[in-house]
Amino acid sequence: MNDPTVMNEPTVLLVDDEEPFVDTMTKRLSKRHLAVLKAYSGEEALLALKEDHHIDVVILDVKMPGMDGIETLKAIRKDFPLVEVIMLTGHATVETSIEGMRLGAFDYLMKPSDMDVLMDKVNAATRKKREHEDKIREARVNVILKARP
Repeated sequence: MNDPTVMNEPTVLLVDDEEPFVDTMTKRLSKRHLAVLKAYSGEEALLALKEDHHIDVVILDVKMPGMDGIETLKAIRKDFPLVEVIMLTGHATVETSIEGMRLGAFDYLMKPSDMDVLMDKVNAATRKKREHEDKIREARVNVILKARP
C-alpha cells in the first residue's frame, strides 16, 4: 500500500569539480535512499538537467573552474526554475552566500557539511519542488475544466 505522505526517492544532481568528493558523497547519499547523478562542472550540470527531467535538487559547489557555482545557479534558475539548488562550498564568504540566496538558492552549506543537516535540506527542497509541481498541475486541470462547455 502506498502512503501518499511518503515521498518517492528524491533525485539529486551533485555538482563539484573534485571527483573524489563527488564519489564519496554519491556513496553517502545513495546509502540514504537518494538517487544521485553526478556532474563535474556547471556545463555538465546543465546538460544533465536537460536530459533528466526528474531531478529534484542540485547540490552545487560554488568554487569551480570555468562556469562557477553562481553562474551555474543563474542558468538553472533561468532554464529550470522548479529545480531547487543547495549551494555547498569549502570557501564560503558572506558575499557569496548572500548572492546565492538572492539568486534563488534554496540554502547554503559549508563543506564538510553534516549529513543529517544536508539530508534535511534535500528533503525540504524536494518537498518544495514537488509542491510547486502539484500546484502547476492543479492550475492546468482547472484551466481545462473551465474551458469545457
